[in-house]
Amino acid sequence: MIATSRYSLRKAASQLTRAAAATSPSPLPSPSSSRSYSTTPPLNDRIVIAVGGNALQRRGERLTIENMLKAAAEMAPTIAALAKEHELVLTHGNGPQVGELALERSAATFDVLGAESMGQIGYVLAQALSSAGCHSAPIICQVVVDPQHEAFRDPSKFVGPIYGAKEATALSQSLGWVMKPDGEYFRRVVPSPPPQEILQIDAIRTLLEQCPDLLPIACGGGGIPVSRIPSNPRTLTGVEAVIDKDRCGAKLANELDADGYIILTDGGGIWQNFGKPDAREMQLASPEYLLGTKAGKNFPGSMGPKIQAAIDFVHDSKRPGAWAAIGDLKDAAKIFDNEEGTLIKEDVEEGVVWRERKDVEDGKCPKQSKEQHKSG
Repeated sequence: MIATSRYSLRKAASQLTRAAAATSPSPLPSPSSSRSYSTTPPLNDRIVIAVGGNALQRRGERLTIENMLKAAAEMAPTIAALAKEHELVLTHGNGPQVGELALERSAATFDVLGAESMGQIGYVLAQALSSAGCHSAPIICQVVVDPQHEAFRDPSKFVGPIYGAKEATALSQSLGWVMKPDGEYFRRVVPSPPPQEILQIDAIRTLLEQCPDLLPIACGGGGIPVSRIPSNPRTLTGVEAVIDKDRCGAKLANELDADGYIILTDGGGIWQNFGKPDAREMQLASPEYLLGTKAGKNFPGSMGPKIQAAIDFVHDSKRPGAWAAIGDLKDAAKIFDNEEGTLIKEDVEEGVVWRERKDVEDGKCPKQSKEQHKSG
């Protein structure tokens, strides 16, 4: 039902226009025919793109609305260009922003702070995208989680700024925060249960099918965590947690029957021995290879969840040839051609293909960052 609705009369008319303009037009597929799949996704593929909250805050800069608007303005043309070629849904992280809000309002719960950050970031992205010629619609999304999940016994989601050891200890003692190492520094961690149900999924799907020129911005920060009251499942209550945006993005992509899921970072694709002389980046990898090698296991608060989210999307997808990718925001356009980043899909020969790079061959491998977020 979903696949048929994508080939609406509006899209069929758009395809007819492109065909008429071609020198040697090829026959248009009927609305009920299957879409083709190739290494480079064809026009009108449905793609969910996840952008990290750090994309709106450069490390070392203060987290202000002005700096967020500046960073969004730099990112927007890339997203707008992709939206002209593909059917996109944009989701985003909120780690730095929700952590900053928690500092300002220590009495507020994380479901409320998540909603505030979603509105804040949605506004910033919508303004920047509009300036780039792309109209968007930020949607406040509630996501059901299990309040009894083991994630509440072992918080792992980084939020807020980095702290030195002494400052982290003081905050832990005075405010009861759970602090964990993030590279050479410390950050606050909060529970991050997996998403079970996206309550606004029908609204997102309707926007895609009825308003193809409008880019939905959905499930920001992983969505607002809520749970159902067992005695009355229609009644919702907020949950003190932050859902991982990459895992929620994978669920969003599968719920929307997307063809691909792209996780944009500030550190490229999946690397082996990142920061070392023998470092090398995966060009292609199968979910089985990533699971077998435990890729990202050393980075449970950063790259690990991204890799697992990519695996989950490919494993759970009902679309033939579904794929996920992890790569640098600045390389977003090249990720579609697999020229940059790491593409995750089934049926990769020997499980992995390593990227050949002149800088690696010359011994100029990426330098190890003080942060944990860049390598697997």
